[in-house]
Amino acid sequence: MNELQIFLDVATEMALAAGAVLLDYVGKLEDSITEKGRPGDLVTIADKASEALILDSLQRHFPEHAILSEESGALGDRKNKYLWAVDPLDGTTNYAHQYPTFAVSIGLLIDGEPAVGVIYDPSRNELFRAAKGLGATLNRRPIKVSQISELSKSLLVTGFAYDRRETSDNNYAEFCHLTHLTQGVRRGGSASLDLAHVACGRLDGYWERGLSPWDIVAGIVIAREAGAKVTAYDGSPIILESGRILATNGYIHNSLSQALKTVPPLGSWQ
Repeated sequence: MNELQIFLDVATEMALAAGAVLLDYVGKLEDSITEKGRPGDLVTIADKASEALILDSLQRHFPEHAILSEESGALGDRKNKYLWAVDPLDGTTNYAHQYPTFAVSIGLLIDGEPAVGVIYDPSRNELFRAAKGLGATLNRRPIKVSQISELSKSLLVTGFAYDRRETSDNNYAEFCHLTHLTQGVRRGGSASLDLAHVACGRLDGYWERGLSPWDIVAGIVIAREAGAKVTAYDGSPIILESGRILATNGYIHNSLSQALKTVPPLGSWQ
């Protein structure tokens, strides 16, 4: 069996099991919700239970691999040929409020390149998966990006980082500017699902700053295998450590990239 297929199948099993854990905790968090540092950067007992399940499975199946996980940080050498990027609960704020937009995101970097990705949305029972060269699927059926070719007819999505209260580079001006140039901009609250929804054509483009590798590695693989273009804001190759991503159906990529370069000061679009 293809090595990537093995990794994909194991990641799928983990994501489905972790998603079941998350569903079991919905409405049962009580006093387990805490802030990790910045206001709004939440962690719950469900995050930790989901992560424990995934880490245990990864270490049993692939003990020689390294892991980078949101709650536990780096386990092993980050320069390892195989590095798993795990977000056991992407959309914790949504989850804590029982807002049904959250996911398990499990990605694998091979030699620093996103190669395998699984995103599971347990609320909708939607399983997105892909491996480099093997295509992308939603609940085992092939998916592809939308055909929208004009920015003015597009529906976009973005997000706001936890440091938005502390920096002027907070994406507010970009959000307002792009709202005026498109049919709308959504804020889902889960970067992995934002990328998955671009992959399956529900959204035409996505940009965001302040991200970590575990937020986007899986989604990058799925989006690319569905035909998306994924880069830095300016169209250059994406650098995961930068925390910035631009992902589109490809048709609106240049126009969205250009729009991000020319965002006017907050309020001046009126």
